[in-house]
Amino acid sequence: MQTPKLLLTSLGLVGLLTSLIPDSLIKTAFKQAEQQTRLLLTDVAAVSQTSSKPTLVSPRSLDEKGALQLVAARDWTSGFFPGELWYLYEYTGQKEWADQARLYTAKLESEKMNAGTHDMGFKLYCSYGNGYRLTGDKAYRDVIVQGAKTLIKRFKPTAGIIRSWDHHKEVWQSPVIIDNMMNLELLFAATRLTGDSTFYRIAVTHARTTMKNHYRPDHSSYHVIDYDTLTGKVLKKNTHQGYSHESAWARGQAWGLYGYTLCYRETRDPQFLKQAEAIARYMLSHPHMPSDLIPYYDFDAPGIPNEPRDVSAATVMASGLYELSTYSKNGAQYRTKADQVMTNLAKQYVSPVGQNHGFILLHSTGSKPQNSEVDVPIIYADYYFLEALLRSKKLNEKKSLY
Repeated sequence: MQTPKLLLTSLGLVGLLTSLIPDSLIKTAFKQAEQQTRLLLTDVAAVSQTSSKPTLVSPRSLDEKGALQLVAARDWTSGFFPGELWYLYEYTGQKEWADQARLYTAKLESEKMNAGTHDMGFKLYCSYGNGYRLTGDKAYRDVIVQGAKTLIKRFKPTAGIIRSWDHHKEVWQSPVIIDNMMNLELLFAATRLTGDSTFYRIAVTHARTTMKNHYRPDHSSYHVIDYDTLTGKVLKKNTHQGYSHESAWARGQAWGLYGYTLCYRETRDPQFLKQAEAIARYMLSHPHMPSDLIPYYDFDAPGIPNEPRDVSAATVMASGLYELSTYSKNGAQYRTKADQVMTNLAKQYVSPVGQNHGFILLHSTGSKPQNSEVDVPIIYADYYFLEALLRSKKLNEKKSLY
């Protein structure tokens, strides 16, 4: 494996040879996204009309037969489709997308009181957070703040963590998954909106504890750390959705990269920037990273190169790298890599228009060990793809991402 110094040198060489994503690619990608999303809206409506479950509110993926799968508001993925609609509105400025975004965002309001989940950020910040950013609607602000108040009920002060799962209590006492780094954005937002630093302090504490206990010396991450909440002791270190407990599950690495980058944005604490850079180096220099930079579902999967890719890991990584590029002294190199990911996704991993019920990207993997959502479209891949496209566009225009 390359050392970080050698990696940065090679990245620099690539940066000199590779141009930025052209506006034409971004324009084409958003045009395709609009076409696909109109189809998805039609198919969501059709499934909703025939379903015996009136509580289904958002599309998530396709099943093994290719049928569209919808989820209830309580599902951790329910906020991505409203967020995708907000991103289409942000890019186009068209009322059509604002109207649809408002409609699908409203379906999630009840989740602001759901203290049985850590996924408030995924559900409410991707939906209401983007809605508030783009419209200034005070009702959206109130949902964000209430969602944050609900989330911090899961904070365990002795262990210094926000509890993730409540299920499988016979396996874990108080599990924390690396994904939870993404939900901290909601807490940082709540402090900005209210002036109450409680949310901020809890977010920072969780991030520091996760950095201490989730990461190995090579800066790869476990998926699940189990804590004794009375003593703060680490009980188990597991990787539930990757190949093995000691392997590097690709999307988990991407969650960490993105999560520590946003933590640096909100705190300007150099340890968070250092951590994000270390994760980026680990991912980009890994000998099992494919040449097109679309990771296999796990960097240590034994059947590589005959293992499924995870496009969702690629989109999260690319979006995180774009933001990291604005903070790091090696920013040009990180941006070049993100551009390469996005170019390859746009050219090789998009769904043909009119197919796959309107999902934008193909070849994501939810959980290979459970044989769940393997090599299918998944809504969060589409969400972070559009986010990364918007970030690329802003960088091209020399605009701030925030």
